[in-house]
Amino acid sequence: MIRTHILPCTIPKARADELNRASGTIYTGVLVAHWRLVRKKGLWLSEASGTRWGDTRTAAKMHAHSIDAAQQGFYKACDVTRALRQAGIAEAKFPYHRKTFRTTIWKTTGIQREGDTLRLSGGGRTKKERDERECKIPIPERLRDCLRFIEVRLVYDKLARRYTWHVVVENGLKPKPAPGRDVVAVDLGEIHPAVVGDRERATIITCRERRHESQGHAKRLATISRAIARKAKGSRRRKRLVRAKARMKAKHERVMRDIEHKIGRAVVDVAVERKAGTIVIGDVRDVADKGDKGKVQNGRMSRWNHGKIRAYIEYKAAAEGITVAPPVDEAYTTQTCPNCGQRHKPRGRTYRCPACGFQAHRDVVGQINILSRFLKGDVGRLPAPAEIKHRIPHNLRVMRRCRDTGQGGAL
Repeated sequence: MIRTHILPCTIPKARADELNRASGTIYTGVLVAHWRLVRKKGLWLSEASGTRWGDTRTAAKMHAHSIDAAQQGFYKACDVTRALRQAGIAEAKFPYHRKTFRTTIWKTTGIQREGDTLRLSGGGRTKKERDERECKIPIPERLRDCLRFIEVRLVYDKLARRYTWHVVVENGLKPKPAPGRDVVAVDLGEIHPAVVGDRERATIITCRERRHESQGHAKRLATISRAIARKAKGSRRRKRLVRAKARMKAKHERVMRDIEHKIGRAVVDVAVERKAGTIVIGDVRDVADKGDKGKVQNGRMSRWNHGKIRAYIEYKAAAEGITVAPPVDEAYTTQTCPNCGQRHKPRGRTYRCPACGFQAHRDVVGQINILSRFLKGDVGRLPAPAEIKHRIPHNLRVMRRCRDTGQGGAL
């Protein structure tokens, strides 16, 4: 399997800036030349032609394939825009912004392993020049058994204001065979991150820690933003507060990423326990597009990272041999009684059917109706599971921000 690991960058910031500035210059050169030719001659250069043209005008001291990666970045962005337009998104625009800095990429040909160190080629005509310009990365113990290192990226984190290495590796592990043929459904929520289960059992992933961190960060962000607004522009105090705000946002992002990884792992663990071969997730991508719901609810929806949780579930499930089906429409899944099929909009966290008296956790009703729509084509066709479990994601009770929580820096 291919995985990306984030490692700290120890090379001097001036050297890192030099590399990413050179990549930005190469990218901008291709971009400017392309649009100038389109404007004056009406010709659209192919990727091969644009790369060859750029090679004749590039003087950057970098590995040849790192230069190619910077040039190809423009054409990859054009391909994405073209695909979006074909999908019906007419407002998608081709790239036209110049870049002062751009992530530098080393491909396999520019990476050499020497013991427990990765050597990244810096280009140059002589061996002495290449040795002076190369970058070295100590390989952590968890990556020393990897089959090969596919790619290395020098990424600048704008919030944390520091560089990190993103190392793409092939770890030699193969996806496991599917644990079974069962189907489990997942109902994503803002209060309870997920409810996952089948016909017999539903497991509620309870993670108040995520909501607590999200709400606390919003309050801290509002406080420091008000303080910044009261300071004069250009003052030292304002600059200090701006830097403090960036550090706070970077720290919050790391904490939330760790929590969301654990939520995804908990969902997949339940699917393995239930011997599932397929996971069905309710589609909540348009939940924030249904009009103004008030200041408080709008804030909650904007802080709900359901897309990241879904992405984490997908790649963790793939490692276990489990398939994630396309998202299922969630319309009326929490309003339809699984016992009698009557529709009733619940208030609070408990669903009470006025027609038959059925009671259950609101999110459990949503989970079984998602499964019903996937298997039977409509909601209200399957009875609610009789067994309800609660689970807290691994180690969240003792989690500390300054301690490693088991992710190992993997994306």
